[in-house]
Amino acid sequence: MVSVMAQFPLVVTTQVDVVLVLVSLLALWTRLSYLSYPNAVVFDEVYYGQFVSLYMKRVFFIDDSGPPLGHTILALGAYLGGFDGNFVWNRIGAEYPSSLSVWSLRFLPALCGALCVPLVYLLTLELKFSHLSALGASVLLLLDNSLIVQSRFMLLESLLIFFVLLSFFSYLRFHNSSHSCFRYCWLLLSGASCAAAVGVKYMGVFSYLLLVGVASLHTWHLIGDQAVSHLSVCVQCVCRIVCLLVVPVLLYVFWFYIHLTLLDRSGPHDQLMSPAFQASLEGGLSRITQGQPLEVAYGSQVTLRSSVSQPIPCWLHSHKANYPIRYENGRGSSHQQQITCYPFKDVNNWWIIKDPDRQELVVGTPPRPVRHGDVIQLVHGMTSRFLNSHDVAAPMSPHSQEVSGYINFNVSMAAQNLWRVNLPHREAESESWKTILSEVRLVHVNTSAVLKLSGVSLPDWGFRQLEVVGEKLFKAHSSSLGWTVEEHRYGTSQEQKEREAELHSPTHIDVERKISFWAKFLELQWKMLTVKQEDSEHKYSSSPLEWVTMETNIAYWLHSSTNAQIHLIGNPVSWGVAILSLLAYQLLAAIYLVRRRRGFKDISDGVWARFVCVGCVCVGGWVVNFVPFLLMEKTLFLYHYLPALCYLHLLSPALLEHVHTHLLSKATHRRALCVCAWIVLTSVFLSYRTFCPLTYGTPELSANQLQALKWRDSWDILYRYR
Repeated sequence: MVSVMAQFPLVVTTQVDVVLVLVSLLALWTRLSYLSYPNAVVFDEVYYGQFVSLYMKRVFFIDDSGPPLGHTILALGAYLGGFDGNFVWNRIGAEYPSSLSVWSLRFLPALCGALCVPLVYLLTLELKFSHLSALGASVLLLLDNSLIVQSRFMLLESLLIFFVLLSFFSYLRFHNSSHSCFRYCWLLLSGASCAAAVGVKYMGVFSYLLLVGVASLHTWHLIGDQAVSHLSVCVQCVCRIVCLLVVPVLLYVFWFYIHLTLLDRSGPHDQLMSPAFQASLEGGLSRITQGQPLEVAYGSQVTLRSSVSQPIPCWLHSHKANYPIRYENGRGSSHQQQITCYPFKDVNNWWIIKDPDRQELVVGTPPRPVRHGDVIQLVHGMTSRFLNSHDVAAPMSPHSQEVSGYINFNVSMAAQNLWRVNLPHREAESESWKTILSEVRLVHVNTSAVLKLSGVSLPDWGFRQLEVVGEKLFKAHSSSLGWTVEEHRYGTSQEQKEREAELHSPTHIDVERKISFWAKFLELQWKMLTVKQEDSEHKYSSSPLEWVTMETNIAYWLHSSTNAQIHLIGNPVSWGVAILSLLAYQLLAAIYLVRRRRGFKDISDGVWARFVCVGCVCVGGWVVNFVPFLLMEKTLFLYHYLPALCYLHLLSPALLEHVHTHLLSKATHRRALCVCAWIVLTSVFLSYRTFCPLTYGTPELSANQLQALKWRDSWDILYRYR
């Protein structure tokens, strides 16, 4: 007992990086102070706010701009602030009600934006540069007006930048750490951060691929290290594969699991999804399809939705109107009843499944299910015309067959109204045709053509509805041939008038339908990647080259009666330094490569390796986050450049230290470079202070003061003279 007591008092010693603490506090102050101002919707808050409201109401939505994690994080902030989703996000500048906590809506993006500053500090140290360079990098990020503006509102760029920086910092901390089990926690954090970056915006994929590339090079060097045992190499390779490949994929799927679990109610975006997906949501289509028979039987009354009718759904349709005898180009038609695809719910969308060998149009007892390979006839419910096709050119797609509702004109044109049921995704040859769950192809027996939505709009004589044709199977794309039974009832009336009345009263047979999470995930993922809203020109859209030269800005918010306003404008000095650093690094790297090729080694191998590493991370990061926008055909904005810019803020102090330490030998030159660096940092601060009124929206400036801030003629700064 005495020996134990002799160990007291217990003493804990720790080291605190005062500079790191200081820049962290300054970052929190610049990003979080006066966060509730302005108390109005700012620029893209009008866009993301709609999704936050849908989250609060648990209503399903799909955003083609990226995965759901970013929206989930924004919704978390709103939830913590007690937001109930009851706010109409209809215009920029709309005042928030007093009951809504604006601070909580903007807190998480602002916090992530603030944490980016100490992350840059730590990342610079992991790149093996000095604390002074780390301070310089963090100051450049700290005083960048554009990054401050983008962080202070309910937007996603600060989240993306935070997770990207965290992924690189964690990986480099793992790479630089001594061989211990705890270092793999950093590797795991790196993989999780990569998954989060991709989960916020798809642009995170490029930084993720860059990190995987850097890790692959390090792993290749590890494999060639003869001092490491074979077992250790295998274990380390497996750990890297699991943490950087498997974990990000699993977490990416997990973001969608959270998204789909929370949003279980029907909403305005349901129509983008398949009937099976829609029926899995509470309300909407599930209300219509609840109690429908599962198996399609002879005598069933059905509506058939085209699987390819995206983003607007449409259903197989007919009406009492015939194809014109001759089209505008002089070609003739069958003059039979029109068959179209109609993008609205309508009683003329109903069809009856008929057995060709029987006259009955009702379901027998017990029902006889329709199976794969069966030959059927389709009778239009309201006009009793048979779905027909023949060797007559379609009206808008002359290389395809016309599909019509057969009318016997007593001419030499016999009915060809037999269709074979083909279930391409069947699990057995005798599988039955199911409501919602089965995708079916209807193959014309006489010509082997497949019923297909061409997607072409018919002229006025076809009421601008969509053309349906018969297409030879070897000509058609497989995804354009499918149809799904969406609404379904068992027919009980043989007479036409009774049947017409019956089409409005569904039968109720309780049938449980479930769609797996994986099916929903794959469908949602496919829709997000393929269904794109039409891009339109925007007043503040810009090209990537305009970002580099700072020829553009974005007015985020304008006060309705004063000159108070907020703009996305970068710090001109730090942006200029960033692009000069990029050019200087490329020039210096080219000189080094040529001289090393000729046998001259101006710097040691260790310094060269560090120079290459900072180039891979910083220059490579800029390239992968900038060049893809040059190839995109979409509406682009200045904020798309911010992730790439952060890499250049990392590069500038690192390059300056390299020049100071390894290229300048005279003390006079080094002192001159230090003086220039301090002048630049002072200019960065003065530039930040100059544009603060446009960054925070306060204090209000006069028209003359605003005009003085218009450093570029292309900048759109608005002011009122009084």
